[in-house]
Amino acid sequence: MSSIKDLLAQIATLESQVAEVRKKEVGDAISKVRALVEEYELSPSDVFPGGKSKTGPKKTSKVAAKYKDPISGSTWSGRGIAPKWLSGKNKADYLIA
Repeated sequence: MSSIKDLLAQIATLESQVAEVRKKEVGDAISKVRALVEEYELSPSDVFPGGKSKTGPKKTSKVAAKYKDPISGSTWSGRGIAPKWLSGKNKADYLIA
C-alpha cells in the first residue's frame, strides 16, 4: 500500500506532465487554426459570429417609475426586487397615475 506522501508526489508529477502536454497541444491547435484562417482568408466575425463587440458595455436607458410610496416619496419601476415599503401590499394602490 502506498503512503500519502507517495500518492501526493505522484499527483504533483502527473499535474506537471498534464501542464506540459496541454501547453504543447494548445500551441499545436493555435498553429492549425492560424493556418486555416490564413488559408481561407477568414475574419474574426467568420470564426466567431455574434461574438462580443469591442465597443463596450451595452447602453441601457432608465425606466420610468411605476409605483410611488406616498409617505416617503420613494419610487419603484416595477423591475427587480420589490422595495420593503411595497412588500405585502397591493401594488395597484401605489400605481403612479
